[in-house]
Amino acid sequence: MLKEILIQGQKTADAALERLLPAGTEYPSSIHQAMRHSVFAGGKRLRPILCMEAARMIAGSLPDGVDELGAAIEMLHTYSLVHDDLPALDNDDLRRGRPTCHKAFGEATAILAGDALQTQAYEVMAHLKCPAEARVQIIAEMAHSTGTIDGMIGGQVVDLESEHVRPDLHTLEYIHRAKTGALIVASLLVGCYYAGAKPTEIQRVREFGRASGLAFQIADDILDVTQTSEQLGKTAGKDVTAEKVTYPALFGLERASAMADELIRNACSALDSFGSRAGTLKEIARYLVERNK
Repeated sequence: MLKEILIQGQKTADAALERLLPAGTEYPSSIHQAMRHSVFAGGKRLRPILCMEAARMIAGSLPDGVDELGAAIEMLHTYSLVHDDLPALDNDDLRRGRPTCHKAFGEATAILAGDALQTQAYEVMAHLKCPAEARVQIIAEMAHSTGTIDGMIGGQVVDLESEHVRPDLHTLEYIHRAKTGALIVASLLVGCYYAGAKPTEIQRVREFGRASGLAFQIADDILDVTQTSEQLGKTAGKDVTAEKVTYPALFGLERASAMADELIRNACSALDSFGSRAGTLKEIARYLVERNK
């Protein structure tokens, strides 16, 4: 059942992305080809799926137009990956099993492709089919989650500054919650805003997102040291090479895995009040950590 949901969610997100992104032939074609190269490199579309399933949980069915919000989130996520792979940051050659954007199109075009995906995302969000107040909430949430204070960019900065230094738990948790977790939490919350969630519902979903987002990154850290580059679709072992602060580095693989499991249990408990409507989100949360087992 979960596999079918993930496959259908991926198809829905891909169809919206295909519709909303400029065609590769549109002038200037080089930038649009670079954007599409990275967006359509085979991602799981986890964040759009979380957004859509959160909206479905609140509304009882999938609200019309929420797929476009999911597509905007994926544009923001892909922009972060394009920039993350650049020589000045992680200097990676592979992403989702394909050459990274700067390897395929050059560093200058890759920088601009990331910039373009970010601006395209906000253009899409400005035209969402929901009340104006919800659109403002959505745009504010996404901007904050990708920004410098407890957001993705802030997490990336601390991650870079923490290379080749002795890791500590405070720094480790900040990096994971900001660099990866913030966008996962935001993906869930904006789906709730789109569907007209109540403040109490928003709080429960926020708790779910914070716990499952941290668990997701712990699982990613584990995969980096237990899987091959072919299995990951990106260069394996880079965290160890860069002496990055990770949960396996600080606690060891076994304890890190146990911590991820506990976080998922806490995440699922946060949604108990939604009853059976939360079933899909709980299944997805468990999938986030079980993919390394």
